[in-house]
Amino acid sequence: MPDSNPVSFDLTYRVCPAFPQAHLFAVEILIPHPPSDPLVLSLPAWIPGSYMIRDFARNLLDIAVTNAAGQSLPLVKHDKQTWICEGATGAVRVAYRVFAWELSVRAAHLDSTHAYFNGPSLLLRVAGLENRPCRIDLLPPDDEIGVDWRVATSLRPLDAEPLGFGSYRAEDYADLIDHPVEMGRFRLVPFAVRGIPHHVAISGRHRLDETRLIADLGPICAEHAALFGELPLDRYLFLVTAVGEGYGGLEHACSTSLLCARDDLPQPGEDPPSLPTEGYTRFLGLCSHEYFHLWLVKRIRPQVLINGGLEREVHTRLLWAFEGITSYYDELALVRAGCIDRKTYLGLLAATITRVMRNPGRRVQTLADASFDAWTRFYKPDENAPNALVSYYGKGALVALALDLTIRRGTAGACSLDAVMRELWRRHGQTGVGVPERGVEAVAGAVSGLDLDGFFAQTLDSTEDTDLADLLASVGIGMRLRPNRGPKDLGGCVEQFAPLTSAVPTLNLRLRPGGNEVVIQSVISGGAGERAGLAPGDVLLAVDGLRATPENLERLVARAAGQTDGVALHLFRRDELMTLTAHPQPANADTCELMWLEPVADAVARTRDRWLASRV
Repeated sequence: MPDSNPVSFDLTYRVCPAFPQAHLFAVEILIPHPPSDPLVLSLPAWIPGSYMIRDFARNLLDIAVTNAAGQSLPLVKHDKQTWICEGATGAVRVAYRVFAWELSVRAAHLDSTHAYFNGPSLLLRVAGLENRPCRIDLLPPDDEIGVDWRVATSLRPLDAEPLGFGSYRAEDYADLIDHPVEMGRFRLVPFAVRGIPHHVAISGRHRLDETRLIADLGPICAEHAALFGELPLDRYLFLVTAVGEGYGGLEHACSTSLLCARDDLPQPGEDPPSLPTEGYTRFLGLCSHEYFHLWLVKRIRPQVLINGGLEREVHTRLLWAFEGITSYYDELALVRAGCIDRKTYLGLLAATITRVMRNPGRRVQTLADASFDAWTRFYKPDENAPNALVSYYGKGALVALALDLTIRRGTAGACSLDAVMRELWRRHGQTGVGVPERGVEAVAGAVSGLDLDGFFAQTLDSTEDTDLADLLASVGIGMRLRPNRGPKDLGGCVEQFAPLTSAVPTLNLRLRPGGNEVVIQSVISGGAGERAGLAPGDVLLAVDGLRATPENLERLVARAAGQTDGVALHLFRRDELMTLTAHPQPANADTCELMWLEPVADAVARTRDRWLASRV
């Protein structure tokens, strides 16, 4: 509903997808009373929630400033993202265009089918007015392309009908850039959580079982709200772009922007619906992850990110918690909400353990350092990433699991990570006080009454593996690691542990996905491929004279591995033909299998049931 309170705005933004064929937005900023002379304008270098310098200003074109008489004012570019205008003593108009051709959840994209943008990639900040309310006019394209377009955004309407072009408002610049906007043709699916209106807006060609989506997504959202005890907003929007292949999400205070494969959406025609497909489970996990962030990240925030700006990197060692704990709860909520069964949940958990164990980088980089170095390492992985990095998402989720089970065991089930999250919400989310760098550890210790210093020293500040098998046994789950049977083997949930067979000989390589050639993406440290001298970018042609393909490589290597004089590898490096000799080694025991232990003691069964039970 449009805002009925008249407000005088110190600046008005106007955004129009004016040139869809050229992928150019036209943007204007009207400033009736510039706060200073000179006037300073700047664009963020990064978008909150995605810790990488993206230099959005590189897409800004033809910026100009004019006064009330239409006269151009001198404008000087100060640095890569800042402009300074002299003579801005009266009302001024800033006009520029922005090239938008990045189909992601972080930037902007415009063509004849839709327009999408995030504020940091489009809307200049006016120094001195960052904390003032502002107005933004969302305008349709001038031609027939947008005749039936609508608008989906969590911005608060000022003079706009629901889903309509028109005027919206923001409390300040930070609020302005925290509401992504979709213009175009989209499906809108409404539902409610705790009486609060929620919508899913899906653009891109797709088929959808709306009833199934609401039946699953509503309970997931309700689980998170029940965990924290409240839902701190009056509206929420899932902005979904469906594509052929894609995956990603970015959190916002009242919305999330998601990219998914169209086939991952629930398809109509299943009656009665079966357990979710692997793709649909992945989509629900993504929705769950970003929705959890409306508490943890958007309102419970690291202190350094509250005080830092968007002009340069802001480092924190807390991403293990803000992303890792979220990654733990995103799949846990699926089983608590009844969207998946317990067997499926164990399969997801086993796959997470496998992915972490498969990267030797976990023995090189601590979780705290992985968080701190996200800007230059996690978001910019190179060929050596598996050997040098650990994911604060994956390992962070396992540390969250270990913390939860440690607290449950140490308090005989009287306390859990759920209670820690509620206390973080009370201390930091409800008050707006940022979390200090060791704040999560402090709250966990205070709430549980346990001495967790040793736990955090091992999991965050060392490269030791956590003894998950012992902790999982405390909730009646058996765990073992076995040799992998190939790159697609992520382990899973089994009824019983089968007798171990001989490990398959392997070169221990990661291949570049797609295509028919065997192109090496990474060579794993200590493996047979590294010892043979293989390198990233090598194109492997043949194994012992037989043509190699991505499908048969593992089989050819295993078949030839018994030769005492080694296996001949024929390859191109750059444009030079080479022959190397390899001695394949047994595959590492890095693949996780989990199973339910039955029978278990009554106390173990109660702890397990409380862990997985709904909070609603």
